[in-house]
Amino acid sequence: MSATLKYKKVLLKVSGEAMMGDTGFGIDPDTVHRICGDIKEGIELGAQVGLVVGGGNIFRGVALAAKGADRVSGDHMGMLATVMNAIALRMALVDMGVGAVVLSAIDMAEVCEPFTQRAAEKYQAEGKVVIFAGGTGNPYFTTDTAAALRACEMQCDTLMKATQVDGIYSADPQKDPNAERFETITYAEVLSRGLEVMDVAAVSLTKDANIPVVVFSLSQEGGFAKILKGEGRSTTVTAN
Repeated sequence: MSATLKYKKVLLKVSGEAMMGDTGFGIDPDTVHRICGDIKEGIELGAQVGLVVGGGNIFRGVALAAKGADRVSGDHMGMLATVMNAIALRMALVDMGVGAVVLSAIDMAEVCEPFTQRAAEKYQAEGKVVIFAGGTGNPYFTTDTAAALRACEMQCDTLMKATQVDGIYSADPQKDPNAERFETITYAEVLSRGLEVMDVAAVSLTKDANIPVVVFSLSQEGGFAKILKGEGRSTTVTAN
């Protein structure tokens, strides 16, 4: 099945927190299954999808460092958490009949393959979902930066960031009922307003590569397919 898609080659960033559903910690199988169902729907429409997943549902290195622990070791632990989440996503996708492979920025051959651009391109050409794990492989960089980096390397049409809300707001809409929601906003405005969409490194990477960032909510089933077709509620970050 194919459809008229606004975005055909996308990098989807899923937060680790989204993986835990309402459980408060860890990986909720039902939530993972629903997320992967949305991804499958997008693939059936003709999209080529790469995935980057965070690890905050299992471990946050920054939180450990804030209590005085070594930041580098904490970040390495966070990278391992992303690998666990990536494997969970791969299992769910394969169970649905969707080909998927995990490529890690950290070498762990017994668990998954190491990331190279050539391997990623090969698997995507075969129609598989490539799940990029291990962040950038370096401490002090977030998984948002990893998502922006992979989107650039894979020459994606867009970087889509799935969050708990349906776009970018001037403030947290769950705390401020008067928060303004943006349909579109520029990279420069995101930085000047200090909006916590992505970190500065991630915004700079997508800006330099002229890759639009689409922020939307995965809470509604079928939402990913709507965004691929240019429908649904979202905020798009562009150069102007």
